[in-house]
Amino acid sequence: MNPPAIPGKVRCENGWICLPRSQARIWATICALVAALVAGAAGSACAQTAPQNPQSAWHDRMESRLRPTQNPTPMPPLDPKAACSNACTLPELINLAEQRNPATRLAWEQARIRAASLGIARSQWYPTLAALAVASTARVRVLLNSQFYRQTYGNFAPELHAEYLILDFGGREEAIQEAKWNLLAADLTFNDTHRKVIFTVMQTYYQLLNASSLRKAAEVSLANARADEADAAARLQHGLATRPDLLEAQAARAQAEYDLQAALGREEIARGALATALELPPETPLHVAEVDTLQVPGKMADSVRAETERALAERPDLKSLLARMRAADAEIGRQRSTFLPTLHLSGNAGETRQYGQQDMLPPGYASGETWDAALELRWTIFDGGLRAHELAQARAQKAATQAQIDALRDRIAEDVWNAYANAETALRQHDAAQALVSASTESYAATRESYNDGVRNILDVIAAQKALAQAEAEDVTARTEVLLQVANLAFQTGDLLATTSTRTTP
Repeated sequence: MNPPAIPGKVRCENGWICLPRSQARIWATICALVAALVAGAAGSACAQTAPQNPQSAWHDRMESRLRPTQNPTPMPPLDPKAACSNACTLPELINLAEQRNPATRLAWEQARIRAASLGIARSQWYPTLAALAVASTARVRVLLNSQFYRQTYGNFAPELHAEYLILDFGGREEAIQEAKWNLLAADLTFNDTHRKVIFTVMQTYYQLLNASSLRKAAEVSLANARADEADAAARLQHGLATRPDLLEAQAARAQAEYDLQAALGREEIARGALATALELPPETPLHVAEVDTLQVPGKMADSVRAETERALAERPDLKSLLARMRAADAEIGRQRSTFLPTLHLSGNAGETRQYGQQDMLPPGYASGETWDAALELRWTIFDGGLRAHELAQARAQKAATQAQIDALRDRIAEDVWNAYANAETALRQHDAAQALVSASTESYAATRESYNDGVRNILDVIAAQKALAQAEAEDVTARTEVLLQVANLAFQTGDLLATTSTRTTP
């Protein structure tokens, strides 16, 4: 049975209704678009899935796209000889680290984010002005006197839309204050990052000085061991010593050579650690000032109570938390303002141009100015507890920040106490090490003189030489330990930042 004829349609030979070619193309395009959307949605749903089970690792083809670039932030090559005048001093090394360390760049960018947030908060005091242009056309059939007539409409309306928040009971001002305190906290975090970078450079610098000085002490010890071996060989040739005496001297010389190689290895490791702290390849040749050129303090400048009070007043990480506490107060005030009404002013001004045409009638065109203005008092009565929970969240955040402040205060007091005690211990050890070196030097000289006179044996000389080498190593370690512990005390009190200039870039 053939389907009934439909006006405006053509019946095909197979009985199906055939559309004209223009309409057929339209329907074919619509079907293709629908099929593409369905396929895309299915592909999106199946592109990534959760792990199938908790027993094995998960892998997906999208994982291969997560490849870090080889050099995301290329740093220009640095020649340490050009960066340092002669041998790199500690201030020059700190300057290099502050310029090249990614931690300072990260803290700098985070501070800039907070500065932009402050600008966003301040923009709420200004009205918003938007330019709109709406163009539309429509073709409809209108029933008139038992007959349909086709009508065509065209509309083009350019206009300006303005909105302004007149009153919000302090919500905008609290948002600005919150952004200000968050910016201050980010700036202080930036300073604290520099404090940590400075101490890292100082720590690795003093460790390199210690390793270099120990290497030099090992070289002196080896020279003394070789001199003892030569004396023993000469005395053996003249019948004044035995072969076991020469063997003991040779063993002492071999041990000194072994100790020197170990000291050379530790020096290379320390040099690589300093280069890494400067964001340089570990193999970079670094020539630093000698430890003898540095002045070692003789006593503590302040009492431990004064150092602790200064730390609690100057530490940038503690100041950052205090600023975040102020930001939490402002956030609480902003959340409270949401319980009150707001008053908005809005309006539009523009021109409307319209075009119309009806069957059997000539077309028409008209234009004219349009405007409207409105005041809106908006008061949210019920929101399912949203504002109450946001206020509770802000109060909990303030309490958490206060707990962080209390914990950091206790930790600062403990860290300053430990650093002060370590610095005092290092000063006393330095005085003792100097006395030990003096005594060991005299003992070694006297023992060698007695050995040459035939009063002491080679074992006494070797023992005295080892004692002198140990004393010189302890003196070097004590000297660098004083510098390191004083730097650690300055790090704990925040005094490291007092010697650096304020920078506008990382």
